Amino acid sequence: MKVAIASDGGNVAQHFGKCQEYAVFDVVDGRSENFSYIPNPGHQPGFLPKYLKGLNVDCIIAGGMGQKALNLFAENNIQPIVGISGEVKQVMEDYINGKLTSGASLCTHPDGQHHDCDGHC
Repeated sequence: MKVAIASDGGNVAQHFGKCQEYAVFDVVDGRSENFSYIPNPGHQPGFLPKYLKGLNVDCIIAGGMGQKALNLFAENNIQPIVGISGEVKQVMEDYINGKLTSGASLCTHPDGQHHDCDGHC
């Protein structure tokens, strides 16, 4: 299984589409392998779910994303886990150990709009 974590400076990014990079790793026999960072190729509506699927990603972990992004990941058979914060390596270990569960998206704004993430967090 291949997992990607939206990352900014070694921490889980609040907005999956606006992150600096993706920490990508394989989960094999209960441990991580082939850990690397892949630069974010840029945020365009609908692009990133297909891009990550092309990298064989099965799961995306982020602080948040909007409903449209959640739907696009589902269409590409990628499991989103949102509401996550913290240091990437710790989140990776928590995922491997089954301690990570999806929560409320951190990509929220007081008026319900996604102004700075073009509605596609």
